[in-house]
Amino acid sequence: MKKIIGCAILSIVTMSGAFAQAPPAVRPLDAAQRRGAVEDLGKLLKENYVFPDVADQAAQLLHKRLAEGAYDKDGDAMAFCDDLTRDLRSVAKDRHLRVGVRPPGETPVADDSPEARERMKQEMRRVNYGFQKVEILPGNLGYLDLRMFMTPLIAGETAVAAMNFLGNCDALIVDLRQNGGGEPAMIQLLSTYLFSEPTHLNDLYFRKGEKRDQYWTLPYAPGPKLAGVPVFVLTSAGTFSGAEEFANNLKVLKRATLVGETTGGGANPGEGFPIAPFFRCFIPTGRAINPTTGTNWEGTGVEPDLKVPARDALLTAQREALKALQSRATTPELRSSYDWFLEGVEAQQHPATFTPDELEAFAGTYGPRRVWVEKGRLMVQREGRPAFVLVPMTGTTFALEGSEDVRVTFRRGSAQGVSGVVISYSDGGRDEAPRSQGSTP
Repeated sequence: MKKIIGCAILSIVTMSGAFAQAPPAVRPLDAAQRRGAVEDLGKLLKENYVFPDVADQAAQLLHKRLAEGAYDKDGDAMAFCDDLTRDLRSVAKDRHLRVGVRPPGETPVADDSPEARERMKQEMRRVNYGFQKVEILPGNLGYLDLRMFMTPLIAGETAVAAMNFLGNCDALIVDLRQNGGGEPAMIQLLSTYLFSEPTHLNDLYFRKGEKRDQYWTLPYAPGPKLAGVPVFVLTSAGTFSGAEEFANNLKVLKRATLVGETTGGGANPGEGFPIAPFFRCFIPTGRAINPTTGTNWEGTGVEPDLKVPARDALLTAQREALKALQSRATTPELRSSYDWFLEGVEAQQHPATFTPDELEAFAGTYGPRRVWVEKGRLMVQREGRPAFVLVPMTGTTFALEGSEDVRVTFRRGSAQGVSGVVISYSDGGRDEAPRSQGSTP
């Protein structure tokens, strides 16, 4: 059985510890099936759950509830599983503990055949191994939207390609707001790109054999490292398990600034087990131990350094990254460049708004450019060129939609309203034009 420390990956792997996200077919239950499932589950808990005393308490509660007839109302398998899960968590307070129904066609034991591995690889491929988006944001900020940490044995090439694409960024933002966890080995691989020296990241203790596995950065990772760049990690209440480990590791090591919400609070890795006749459960068989603090985030989550609603985390991280880069800029030109992009981010955080009548005040002809209002939006077009939407930044400055390099600022005269326009460019260039008197759009 494969040890995992996450839930997002569970939606696509088989009995290495899986739970299908799509509801399986509803199956009717009888009393014997409910009793057998409780007996099997209680035995598995006692033999495998990381905390033996808690396992005993949980098993006793399940048998007590069964004897009381608490599960008699559960005529279908899904309702029964939901009740079992709720009762388990009432004792263990462990969000990794879960009981589910095996989807039709799933084998009750782990299938580690080459054919099964190939099927899993193809299923992973359809979600790009969890790498949802990799891009360069304005100001040369690298952005990685990672939805799960999949095993490097299958996802390693994609991970290396993503990190190499980001290899020239000046700061890195890793978005884990929709990441439910996964494989510690992928956490290890990606973390290797962020450190120049061997670094002890995390330990995992397992009950069986009293084993403690250490996770360090790898001796080698293909491509350039980002050991010197500022790193920001985005979190939400849905950030869970292995994603929390990644965030916690970097926070404790003071390698990243966490931005967003306190994470979900699941630090116990485990594995999946079949239960007769057609159930399965995920049981935590170990727990994380941070080598620096000696603790983990179970039940508490990981606190961000900058607490903001998850929806605001990306723009907040962009702003903080640009401020950090601005403070270390070595030339006036570089500082001016970061100022430019910082103004753009701050404008997105606090955008100016206009009524259609207020926008009409900017309409007119400015040298070779025409400005008008169309469907409630301000438009601009230079002779012989395409038209662009003007996106409000401030009370007088607009950005060209789809461009980070051009801005339009309208000059207001003392009496005649808007008197002219200034076109600014990110490289410092400027182009000015007066408003034609009496012109109409």
